[in-house]
Amino acid sequence: MASIWGKLAGGIAVAGLAGFGIFKWVTAPERQPPSHWANLGEPDLANGETLFWAGGCASCHAAPNASGDALKTLSGGQALPTPFGTFHVPNISPDPQHGLGSWTVAEFGDAMTRGVGKNGEHLYPSFPYTSYARMTAQDINDLFGYLKTLPASTNDAPPHDLPFPLDMRLALGGWKFLYFDKGAPRVQLANASADVARGQYLVEGPGHCGECHTPRTALGGLSKDKWLAGGPNPEGEGTIPDITPGSQAIGSWTVADIASYLETGFTPDFDSVGGSMVKVQQNMAKLSAEDRNAIAAYLKAIPAR
Repeated sequence: MASIWGKLAGGIAVAGLAGFGIFKWVTAPERQPPSHWANLGEPDLANGETLFWAGGCASCHAAPNASGDALKTLSGGQALPTPFGTFHVPNISPDPQHGLGSWTVAEFGDAMTRGVGKNGEHLYPSFPYTSYARMTAQDINDLFGYLKTLPASTNDAPPHDLPFPLDMRLALGGWKFLYFDKGAPRVQLANASADVARGQYLVEGPGHCGECHTPRTALGGLSKDKWLAGGPNPEGEGTIPDITPGSQAIGSWTVADIASYLETGFTPDFDSVGGSMVKVQQNMAKLSAEDRNAIAAYLKAIPAR
């Protein structure tokens, strides 16, 4: 009888190891093929700066309470409290030891579009690569080129403060398997105009608007059937509003109203932007009028929730 139980235990152990091996293989970090980042040429720094503001890089990666020119020193260190623990934003300045100075465009691009770090590790989705995955290789190249022109910083952010087992990056492979769609459109828009298509790219990609404006599941994935329908603030108290055409907050606004709000921070009723949206609006004010109008056109074209 003992030998039977021994064989059973051995079989369970072998099956468990085999299952673990399959899980690791299926959920291993996945880089873009090297050809994806080849032959991109010299970066367009003006476009890189546009993407810098559209992506809100300074809002997270500048030092806490930075303003003016200090917004371009991306020293990191801000704390992002979430229901899953506190994430500390890294230094992405051009410093070669403490920032991205030693990274290649492929390493930067794989972090942005695949959530894979320089050393091949899974990145936590507090960094919104689930949205940045929609960015083109050329735009990634332009943004990376622009970041390299900014001031370097030697600051090191503290490690993330996460409970077990969320501190194990291995689990991120399973999360990606469930929720990471690698750049599929969030909504399908038939016969979209050039304005709407540009707005879709900005909102769903570099602007990563859905990371806050879309509710999440218990495991932190976006509820795809409630795209931009609002929900609890993922970084603290309060709620983030619905910004679809069915919204009580902005559903009655016109394209011109939305574009003006993004530029000036004032609503059609002359109320002013507040909360976490302040930094977003300040970033959007630095975009071209055409891009703000495109964002507004997209927000009026998506399904109402």
